[in-house]
Amino acid sequence: MSAQEPDWVAALLDRRRFDWVPVGSGESGDFVYRRADGHAFAKLAPAARSAELAGERDRIAWLYGRGVACPEVLDWRAADEGACLVMTAMQGVPAVALSGGDLLATWPAITQQLSVLHALPARSCPFDRGLSRMFARAVDVVARGAVNADFLPEAERDMPAPALLARVEAELPARLLQEAADRVVCHGDPCLPNIMVDPASLRCTGLIDLGRLGTADRYADLALLLANAGEAWASSAQEAQACAILFETLGIGAPDRDRLAFYLRLDPLTWG
Repeated sequence: MSAQEPDWVAALLDRRRFDWVPVGSGESGDFVYRRADGHAFAKLAPAARSAELAGERDRIAWLYGRGVACPEVLDWRAADEGACLVMTAMQGVPAVALSGGDLLATWPAITQQLSVLHALPARSCPFDRGLSRMFARAVDVVARGAVNADFLPEAERDMPAPALLARVEAELPARLLQEAADRVVCHGDPCLPNIMVDPASLRCTGLIDLGRLGTADRYADLALLLANAGEAWASSAQEAQACAILFETLGIGAPDRDRLAFYLRLDPLTWG
């Protein structure tokens, strides 16, 4: 046990059968461990976030076996102080670790994995991540003054959060109509750190961090994937090629740039 590891974390980890190596902890306060044999990860959340971790557990359990490569739930433990989710490890490295050239080479496999996810019957998915729910979350985050400026584009970091929210609200009626016509099962946070790739074969091995999975406008996923990957491309030509591959794979025609921009404005307001 490390000096900074809380007692409740030590109590929930199954150290009788396995050794666990700390990977780190994020801003959320979760603790992440890799099993020493490399075949599993444990994510532990304090009591205040136990319900969210249980939601991630339920989403992984629902998605597993539906044709999308993702972890499998191995164990769940809960106590008054927190909870522990143990899941299989996805092989490979996060796509964020790839060079622009390698990312472009694996991009068709990444977009195909997203396509399989989006093709799942939305009516069969019990998880809602729709625009009404996410806007309500944004309203709460802004009201609490909890917007994380680091998630905002640099040009918007000095803008008052209520002004950012009002800009999103002005487009809400039109975007709700679009969502109703194109609602799919979304990952919710399909950024490169959440996409695993075999660095040797450049095969996409799966999707991780599924705590935001739910039905929504597919553009909520597309906006985040394109924006995050935009930081990796070595040239504007690579970026344009990746965008073309994504929309061709999904078979949805030319990108709606205004719709992409809308979801990029909404998403940073939902993380507080």
